[in-house]
This record gives sequence, C-alpha cells and structure tokens, in this order.
Amino acid sequence: MTKIYVFPGQGSQTIGMGKELFDQFAFLIKQADQILGYSIKQLCLEDPDKKLNSTDYTQPALYIVNSLMYLKKVQQSGKPDFVAGHSLGEYNALFAAEVFDFATGLKLVQKRGAIMSKAEGGGMGAVIGLAPEKIKEALKNTGLESIDIANFNSPGQTVISGPKADIGKLTGVFEKAGARLFVPLAVSGAFHSRYMKPAKEEFEKYLEQFTFKSPKIPVIANYTAKKYDDNVIKENLALQICNPVRWVETVMFLKQQPNAEFEEIGPGKVLTKLIAQI
Repeated sequence: MTKIYVFPGQGSQTIGMGKELFDQFAFLIKQADQILGYSIKQLCLEDPDKKLNSTDYTQPALYIVNSLMYLKKVQQSGKPDFVAGHSLGEYNALFAAEVFDFATGLKLVQKRGAIMSKAEGGGMGAVIGLAPEKIKEALKNTGLESIDIANFNSPGQTVISGPKADIGKLTGVFEKAGARLFVPLAVSGAFHSRYMKPAKEEFEKYLEQFTFKSPKIPVIANYTAKKYDDNVIKENLALQICNPVRWVETVMFLKQQPNAEFEEIGPGKVLTKLIAQI
C-alpha cells in the first residue's frame, strides 16, 4: 500500500477547527501566537472579529490546524509515502516532508496571505459539469480571453479567475455551453491567474531570505503536478501564486502508485470528494 496524505487549502476553514489539538500542542501554539501577534486559538474557535474568512487570516489558521492534525496523525499511524496539498495546503505538504519547520512555514503563509489580500478588482467562479476544453472554448466565443483557469479541481469542477467585471458577465454563458452550474466565489482577488504576477514577484523577494532542505517525503507540486526537485522549491512556491492548481494531474500521478490510499489531513472533506470524482 502507498499511503498518501493530502492537505486542503482555502475554503476548508470552519469555526471550531483544531479544537481538540490546541492544548495538546501548546508549545507550537505559543510559537504561532508570537509570530502572528494574535491568539490563533481564539481566531479558530470563536472568530470574534469575523476575520477567519479573510485570506490573510485564513491562510495561517489553516496551515496551523493542518499541521497539528498531521502531527497527531503521525503519532497514531506513522509517516506517509507521498504528500500533496491544494494551493495553501502545499505548505503543509512541504512541512510534512521536513523542507522547513513549523515556524518557517507559518512565516511563509502569513506573508503569502498578506500579499494576496492586497489583490483587488479580481474575482473567481466555479464551473460545474463542463470540461476545461469546453470552458476555454466558451470564453473564446464570448470574447472574454481576460479569464484564466485557476484550479483544475476534478473532471467536473474547474475554477476560473480574472477581472471581477468580466466574471460578472459570465452568468448564463457556461450554462449555455452545457455546464450544470456556474457559481461566482466570495473572494477579493483573481487568485492563481496572470493578475497575481505582482504578488508572485513580491513573494519571490521574500523567499530569498530562506534556506530550504531536501524533501524527506516526495511532494507533488501544484505548479508542475510532478515531484518537487530540490532546486526549484522557491521557484515553485512563487509560480504557484499566479498559475493554476493542477489537482487532477496531481491525483492521477499519485493514483499510479501501487495500491494508492489517500487520506485528507485537515478540516472538512473537500479533497476527498474531488479525489473520488477524479
């Protein structure tokens, strides 16, 4: 059996997540609070200021909870043979592979969340029940080539990204092309698209101060849908911001491993459902 752990990204956050873990890993929570400058336990369990769904708070919160769930899982069942994460979840995969420690990963996602939260004027939408080729065709026919594909989530679920005004013009376009549904997403930016290049460049500069180790467990990258190479860790993390998440290809690669068994490590079952569809 090939044991594969996958880590979710934004959209999986929920009030109450990590409840049973904060006290067990109190030393890491103390470290996290010092880095962040606020109580992560209070944010996750109470969300008094309604910030949990704001990307600059969501990213550190999910990274921390995913990490604690992973550490607990390793105590119970040992380490996996492969790891992968969806968008933000890729940082948990790299933490699991010991590319960086818990504190370094938290600093990275805190900075990533802060940079991404500055993106304005963009929007995203989920297209359900239409193949990516048909989505591209529909966009071309409508003259909206300002829209990029952000997430190849499953054969029947693709997320698009682009200027908010153009996303607003797509109501009815995909249904006419045969989609079951088009759902605009509640986000502030056009994540994983060409419009995130300034964010990618800013994050690239921030990454220069870090030194990373070789992965001790194979990590599949969002950007390439292939195993991480030691020499491209920083490059992959920067490029991931302005390029699509190739989740379908990632899962297809992992499914080729002998007796592949997936387990989602994090709140919710978003990736478990996508893997079943793939």
